[in-house]
Amino acid sequence: MYPAEIVIPMKKELTTIGFEELLTAEAVETAMSKLGTALVVVNSVCGCAAANARPAVRISLNNKNTPDHLYTVFAGVDRDATDVARAKMMPFPPSSPSLALFKDGELVHMIERHHIEGRSAQLIAENLTKAFDEFCD
Repeated sequence: MYPAEIVIPMKKELTTIGFEELLTAEAVETAMSKLGTALVVVNSVCGCAAANARPAVRISLNNKNTPDHLYTVFAGVDRDATDVARAKMMPFPPSSPSLALFKDGELVHMIERHHIEGRSAQLIAENLTKAFDEFCD
């Protein structure tokens, strides 16, 4: 578990732009049962990748097409919620940070940590917006 003073600002980077924190396994199940498109961000303390993932998500939401629902779980903090969210991202292995787009509960696009590391927020956002244009119209 990470200290709250470290995690809270990282959570707020997403919740202040409309993401709903999913703190329990039940909350993940309920959220993912909704129809429509949903972006699930597995947030992380990892400075090298998460520092670009969160800004990329913010940039991507300026797109014409965006997901109906925005959710986040925090790896290493909301363990049960993160485990259930990651199970829905199979066959991709656990990765944090990671960005997953679902349509009617089905995984349709995945950006794993190794797709985030070493890439700019703008490049990651372009990847997301292409997926939004394909699945969120």
